[in-house]
Amino acid sequence: MKYDFAGIEPKWQKKWQDGKVFAAENGSDKPKFYGLVEFPYPSGQGLHVGHARPYTAMDVVARKKRMDGYNVLFPMGYDAFGLPTENYAIKNHIHPAKVTHDNIANFTRQLQMLGYSFDWDRVINTTDPAYYKWTQWIFLQLFKKGLAYKTTMPVNWCTSCKCVLANEEVVEGVCERCGSPVIRKEKSQWMLKITEYAQRLIDDLDGLDFIERVKTQQKNWIGRSTGAEVTFKATTGEDIVVFTTRPDTLFGATYMVISPEHKYVQAWKDKLSNWDEVDAYVQEAARKSDFERTELAADKEKTGVMLQGVRAVNPVNGKEIPIFISDYVLASYGTGAIMAVPAHDTRDWAFAKKFGCEIIEVVSGGEDVQKEAFTAKDDTGIMVNSGFLDGLTVKEAIPAVTKWLTEQGIGHEKVNYKLRDWVFSRQRYWGEPIPMVWCDKCGWQPLPEDQLPLLLPDVESYEPTDDGESPLSKMTDWVNTTCPHCHGPAKRETDTMPQWAGSSWYFLRYMDPHNPDALASKEAMNYWSPVDWYNGGMEHTTLHLLYSRFWHKFLYDIGVVPTKEPYAKRTSHGMILGEGGEKMSKSRGNVVNPNDVVAQYGADTMRMYIMFIGDFEKAAAWSDNAVKGCKRFLDRVWNLSEQVTDSLEHTAANESALHKAIKKVAGDIDAMKFNTAIATLMALVNDFYANGCSKADYGVLLLLLNPFAPHMTEELWESMGFAQAHGGRMACQQSWPAYDESKTVASTVTMAVQVGGKLRGTVTVPAGCDQDTAVAAAKADAKVAKFLDGMEIVKVIHVPGKLVNLIVKPQA
Repeated sequence: MKYDFAGIEPKWQKKWQDGKVFAAENGSDKPKFYGLVEFPYPSGQGLHVGHARPYTAMDVVARKKRMDGYNVLFPMGYDAFGLPTENYAIKNHIHPAKVTHDNIANFTRQLQMLGYSFDWDRVINTTDPAYYKWTQWIFLQLFKKGLAYKTTMPVNWCTSCKCVLANEEVVEGVCERCGSPVIRKEKSQWMLKITEYAQRLIDDLDGLDFIERVKTQQKNWIGRSTGAEVTFKATTGEDIVVFTTRPDTLFGATYMVISPEHKYVQAWKDKLSNWDEVDAYVQEAARKSDFERTELAADKEKTGVMLQGVRAVNPVNGKEIPIFISDYVLASYGTGAIMAVPAHDTRDWAFAKKFGCEIIEVVSGGEDVQKEAFTAKDDTGIMVNSGFLDGLTVKEAIPAVTKWLTEQGIGHEKVNYKLRDWVFSRQRYWGEPIPMVWCDKCGWQPLPEDQLPLLLPDVESYEPTDDGESPLSKMTDWVNTTCPHCHGPAKRETDTMPQWAGSSWYFLRYMDPHNPDALASKEAMNYWSPVDWYNGGMEHTTLHLLYSRFWHKFLYDIGVVPTKEPYAKRTSHGMILGEGGEKMSKSRGNVVNPNDVVAQYGADTMRMYIMFIGDFEKAAAWSDNAVKGCKRFLDRVWNLSEQVTDSLEHTAANESALHKAIKKVAGDIDAMKFNTAIATLMALVNDFYANGCSKADYGVLLLLLNPFAPHMTEELWESMGFAQAHGGRMACQQSWPAYDESKTVASTVTMAVQVGGKLRGTVTVPAGCDQDTAVAAAKADAKVAKFLDGMEIVKVIHVPGKLVNLIVKPQA
């Protein structure tokens, strides 16, 4: 009988869906397991193999957990607001809602085609008003607690998408979504105070089962540093506050640098004799992104302009020092001003050399002032040229000067973070409306909760406006409204939320997706929280993963969710590359479409191959030949059914291999070593062909293979009579096979035999045998015996289970 995957796979997909075989229960006597994959953005390109790798992996885990007796929640949904759909809608004159509907239908077809065991009754869609009602509700709670605010600030502006981007969305100076240049622009924006949670976002990583590189990336992005905030006085009377991790070097601060956007630059306009030069530099800096001004410029010659007419006073020695503006200082980081210590900082040294600033050594320790600066960990350096700090070590000087600054009222200890508040506005149409109203009398007012959801209105044009405002700003009938507080005339906010809003809490909605009265019931959240295992891309470590942890902590603080962290475990996967190891792209013509692979080889072959392709955490190159190899393996399993005997006892020669395989495959699935689990199954099939295969042997094989190749194994389980023998229950509804630990240990071992240190043969001996038994077996082996003829054994070197070396000499 031929393996007809084209007929088998749709049959079992329908059975699973009609029977709701993978439905999770909100409450059960079974232990719970919540396995989560990042829900996809339903693009017009459809599902690709990049989606299939993590989805298949977590499906294998979820199927195994069910067989282990868990009540498994394994859900799927769609992160459907965002720029790509809107841009497609603009180009093709199709409403974004229609584009989204069609894309979701296509994605659903493809996901079901691959046999994933999602609970399809729990599907969510972030563009559904019943869903985004609660996204808006969370925003209102953030506003009421002072964590959402609106301010005018320099922002990242994508020149193509024509909207504001968060820092995390700018990659190497370009938009992470479309690849277009990003510039700086002043805009009034809604912001979320993620910085209020910076320390907790670091501290609470310690109790989580996250892979180390995820923890490291989050900590580095948050960027905690400890130092002091110090006030320098300008000669015009203003205070200039700086943050420094090295207050011990204050006596070596010989100039200051402020950002071109610093408020004092414009305030000092009339006092600066070189205003035209300053203004030209300010305009030039405004055209650069933060990335261009920092990372890209890190190794380039520094630029800047001295502010002629205003100087600063160093607070520890009273010396007047020059003030510069330079684009490597950002208004959005720290205070937008720095003190420069050129003797102990490479960047400051290069700047000082270019502009002729004084260089004063203040830490003596044999360092070359033209090389890397001391860091706070270099505690043994001795302070010099530093007044009351002279003679102290760096370790002693830092607390001493911080105490002095505090006593003088010109500084204090300070913890700083690189993390910036989250820019939450988008000047586009296809996003959640921000439920806020502006009243000239009352200011910003939240929409009453009983008026949620605030629906997105239909518009004729989705084109971004030339002035950078949202297309919603043209909808005067929608914009003009009544103030919820004074009931006077007011206007709605016309910016929409970013795509990251809906994905910051979606895992909670899966717990209770149809609840009209809450984002999820307390009972459901108490039962399912936290997510037990979340797999996702490394590219989302400082975006979605950080944002969702922040939202969850806020919801915990206001008593909505029962745990302070959303995810107990986080793993990540490597990319699938094109043949030859190049990144898949349309331009290279090497994109693999899952539809094509399934049509040619079947979904189970696709699943087997992407699990066999290599180490799950590392990138792996696609290989059409290897795909064919996985198909041949499934053919062998199928064809083996025709050789199975009716015996319900395990074949003696297979017993050890079976028990080893049960243990190995289970452990490898839990450790995400899917490739070695499959290799074990391949070896087991080889044993069955060599030793014969009973019905009992074959039944175990089908259960071990079921999480990887569910369609074929269900068909064989049914056709071989296993389902009937188990009350009509499918293979996926069986318990994972048990193994006997004692039978995973081989009864015999093969040992190398050396004569005089040279390999002369191998012998099979009982496992754990003593030296006499091993030597006797070696002497009895015909290949070895000829090298012992006429020889006397004078010494035996015995490595139990591995080697016996017979040291010989000619007989007398």
